[in-house]
Parts: sequence; C-alpha cells; structure tokens
Amino acid sequence: MEPVAARAAATARVRPAATGDASDVARLLGHLGYPCEDHEAAERIAVVISDRRQHLLLAELDGEACGLIALYTLYSLAHGSELARITALVVAPECARSGIGRLLLREVEQLSRRHGIHRIEVTSNARRVDAHAFYRDCGYNDDSRRLVALHALLSES
Repeated sequence: MEPVAARAAATARVRPAATGDASDVARLLGHLGYPCEDHEAAERIAVVISDRRQHLLLAELDGEACGLIALYTLYSLAHGSELARITALVVAPECARSGIGRLLLREVEQLSRRHGIHRIEVTSNARRVDAHAFYRDCGYNDDSRRLVALHALLSES
C-alpha cells in the first residue's frame, strides 16, 4: 500500500466543518493540546458556523478527517484593513509531513484573497518550534510578540 505521505496532499479534500463533525474536531483539537468532549466541539462548531467572520475547514483523506484549520477575520485599526488570523491548525499525527497542513494553509490563503484580505496572522506557542519552521517554510515571517493575560490576572478586583 502506498504511504499516506505520498498520496495525502494529492487526494485530500478540504471542506467546511459541520456540527456532525464534532467527534473529528474534538479528536483533532486533542492532538493540538486542547482536548474537549464531542458535545463541546459541536457547540464550538455551531458558534463558528453562525459567525460570518469565522471559518473552520476540515481536510479529509479517504473520507476520514485528518486535519483542521480555523480562521477569524477582523478589522485592524492599525493596518486600516481587514486581516485574517489563524486560530488553530492541526494535522493528525499519522498524516504529519504529508502536505495536509500546507494544503489547509493554502486554502485559507485563497479564502482570504476572495474576501479582499491581504494579511494573515498566526500565533504559535513558543514551544512549537516545528510549527514555526513549517510556517516559515510556507512563507510566513516572524513579526510581533504576543503577550497574554492569564485568567487569574483578569479575575482580580
């Protein structure tokens, strides 16, 4: 049988996620380090579907979900235009390094162009050095540092 990596990008298809994809989305988010139950994934998918500024796409290989990418668009006061922000990108471990991640990335780039968006941002945890190398290989550059307020800080009075 042909290795997954050799045929994945050529035969994979990308489509919008639906609430019926909750178990696949939950599994993939778990691989990314954000585990959730199927019902939680269904709720998250419903939020995305109901918001015209959000997109959640699944990559499928032989009818099985093997990756996902989530995109949020917003107006940037600093840039004076719409921009897109990738909020999640994950490929199932068995399909790693097969071109699925690049396929998903290119799909949101095309989607962004269709909506007149010329800037895409992605945030990746500092520990994810392989992800940083992937984005650089895809033409993304290091730009800004992102600082995050933790929940404990936000709940102080």
